[in-house]
Amino acid sequence: MPINVNNPEADALTRKFAEMAGVGITDAIVIAMREAIERRRNQETPRETAARLRAKHGVTLDDAARKPLPREVFDTMWDED
Repeated sequence: MPINVNNPEADALTRKFAEMAGVGITDAIVIAMREAIERRRNQETPRETAARLRAKHGVTLDDAARKPLPREVFDTMWDED
């Protein structure tokens, strides 16, 4: 599927990256997107994200919140009676 970019900055950055990497425009986009996705994926773990969000919003976890819920809680959620 074709990509049509009508943004002069995006075009310039893509061409600059392609030249630096010694590849064509299409390969430059693929390489850049793979690298960007990998960087974001490795930026923080889900646990780190949760901790950051709790700190941002002032949410604290007490000992009870750290314990797993009993199986009955899940069974109740899925009970269709």
